[in-house]
Amino acid sequence: MRRLGEPGEVGGSLMLAAGLVGLAANLVSLRLLRAGRHESLNVRGAYLEVLGDLLGSVAVVAAAVVIAVTGWQRADAVASITIGVLIVPRAIALLRDVARVLLEGAPAEVSVERVREHLEAVPGVVAVHDLHAWTITSGVPVLSAHVVVADGAAAAGRCAVLDELQACLAGHFDVEHSTLQIEPASHVRDHPEGAAHA
Repeated sequence: MRRLGEPGEVGGSLMLAAGLVGLAANLVSLRLLRAGRHESLNVRGAYLEVLGDLLGSVAVVAAAVVIAVTGWQRADAVASITIGVLIVPRAIALLRDVARVLLEGAPAEVSVERVREHLEAVPGVVAVHDLHAWTITSGVPVLSAHVVVADGAAAAGRCAVLDELQACLAGHFDVEHSTLQIEPASHVRDHPEGAAHA
């Protein structure tokens, strides 16, 4: 804030050159990181950092042009404040994603109720309970559930039902890691709904 009240002398041409170099470097870095930003929190953090730097370079170039054209030295301080304001929303979004992973929260892109509906639509499946979804790292949702199947389907082969359930999860929800407990309907009748089974 002191720089707003008492701005120092800033060389507009040198500032413009530095801003353009930074802009070019950040554009290249952003292009390299863009593809992997949804797969890893580390890459996303780096992507957001470079994006912040890119916006900073744009602000520096704009401030340099203002200083060179008008001589208004406070443009440098205004650019710095703008950069800080632009970084805050992205930092909050990243922290929210990190907290979801650390707290093993349900992934935002996976609706537990929709998963239940899809699993219960698999032939032979009677019900799904104790369904849980969480994230072990960014882009890697994990799911566990107890799946009640008709006695005939269980007798015919649990592996076939399990394969269909896992194909459903992978195809519709991009869930590659799942733990599914197959239970014959006759077994579940002896236990209260939602109770833990050995």
